[in-house]
Amino acid sequence: MQIYLPIAEVSVNAFLLLGLGGMVGVMSGMFGVGGGFILTPLLFFIGIPPAVAVATQANQIVASSFSGVLAHFQRRTVDLKMGTVLLVGGLLGSAIGVRIFTWMKALGQVELFVTLCYVVLLGTVGTLMFFESLNAIRRAREPLAKPRPRKHHSWVHGLPFKMRFRQSQLYISAIPVLLIGATVGVLAAVMGVGGGFIMIPAMIYILGMPTKVVIGTSLFQIIFVTGFTTLLHALETQTVDAILALLLIIGGVIGAQIGTRLGMRLRAEQLRILLAILVLVVCAKLAYDLIATPRELYSLGSATS
Repeated sequence: MQIYLPIAEVSVNAFLLLGLGGMVGVMSGMFGVGGGFILTPLLFFIGIPPAVAVATQANQIVASSFSGVLAHFQRRTVDLKMGTVLLVGGLLGSAIGVRIFTWMKALGQVELFVTLCYVVLLGTVGTLMFFESLNAIRRAREPLAKPRPRKHHSWVHGLPFKMRFRQSQLYISAIPVLLIGATVGVLAAVMGVGGGFIMIPAMIYILGMPTKVVIGTSLFQIIFVTGFTTLLHALETQTVDAILALLLIIGGVIGAQIGTRLGMRLRAEQLRILLAILVLVVCAKLAYDLIATPRELYSLGSATS
């Protein structure tokens, strides 16, 4: 069933969009990620303009993150103070990101810019995740492997403007917290991703937050940053397609339930290496499209009489 997307100005099969949303929802349930860094390139592949794909994808992240954070509030695993500081940085970062996005759109280079960002980010994240997963599998096979001692202090603890985060049991500078939030805000605006795949490791390894409060706090910040990003895109770039967002959300909600059940049957290391392979495959496809000769060669020019 073909459906016309008024903002994207293309006709796409509605069941294909539901299927893409469902597939990413399955990934979200299996791997614990929002899936925006996979769904947005997939939208490129089916003909959705990159500007519309980036701006619209944030809607699905808001919906999935909201449902997730409610469960974490019930378990009291959300550090509201930490989330608020991250949110301040995230809002500033998203405002900067939308300005960059608008500038690249005015130059007519937004498609190239977004695709290059995805190639670099997916290539880096996928490679690191792949080798980390291989090392985790290797360590799991070693008998009686001694755990490495955990460092209790790092360079973060020497920075000024310290704040106490009771829920996370931390007394650290607000500077790295703001920088992490701002980075995620820029990514949300420029690439249409929630940024959890970057924020969560940063919160654990840089800030030293307990794992039990990391995911809930990350989701709390992502809701507001992606919502604010969607609003800015709707006002400044007019690239949010409500029909596309609705179909993706419906598919994602259904797929997440399936993915949660599938994820319980696989080990964490196996899940991470499967996700890493998928990320690298998408990265390779994007990189190939950048250098391959297009099927239809054309040029635009003014006719001379």
